[in-house]
Amino acid sequence: MSETLPLTLVVITRDAGAQLQDCLASAAFAAETIVVDSGSRDDTVEIAHRMGGRWLAHGEGYPDWSLRLFDRRHARWSDDAVHEHVVADGSVGRLEGDLLHASGESLDSYLEKQNRYTSLQAEAMHARGERFSFARLLISPLARFARFYLFRAGFLDGTAGLVHIAIGCFNSFCKYAKLRALEQAERSR
Repeated sequence: MSETLPLTLVVITRDAGAQLQDCLASAAFAAETIVVDSGSRDDTVEIAHRMGGRWLAHGEGYPDWSLRLFDRRHARWSDDAVHEHVVADGSVGRLEGDLLHASGESLDSYLEKQNRYTSLQAEAMHARGERFSFARLLISPLARFARFYLFRAGFLDGTAGLVHIAIGCFNSFCKYAKLRALEQAERSR
């Protein structure tokens, strides 16, 4: 397609150099491209070469509906510290097809990112006045496992699906454990 469409492509990235070129090339039809870098500190090309190219087709990984094409005059980014998303003023539609997300991360870097995310989530919960409870600490990971691994058939993705949902369940646990730590730190001041 030689003619561009009146669309803006927005990509939020961190240490994703290996994917960025292909990502941008795949949306060359957009008239405007905005890349927001969240503090990249290394080149991830080596990580991308080590990765195998397997998409998760079930569970928490798919489908994951995300608003990606929007009129920026009638939409804004959420204030979420983790997994910010577009909030549209008005109705939105759906396009056919899949938008595949190749993170290109090693397991080590993925776990580092998840540790950072759970800290940010706990801090946001604390700021909103949410309180720790043992019930949420224990039930949240179990409910997440049941929802995504069993009911949404994450088990069909084999070992990769199990690893993905196990990390997600651990993240749920960590988020509430970190919320408790924040509350304890606040009390000890």
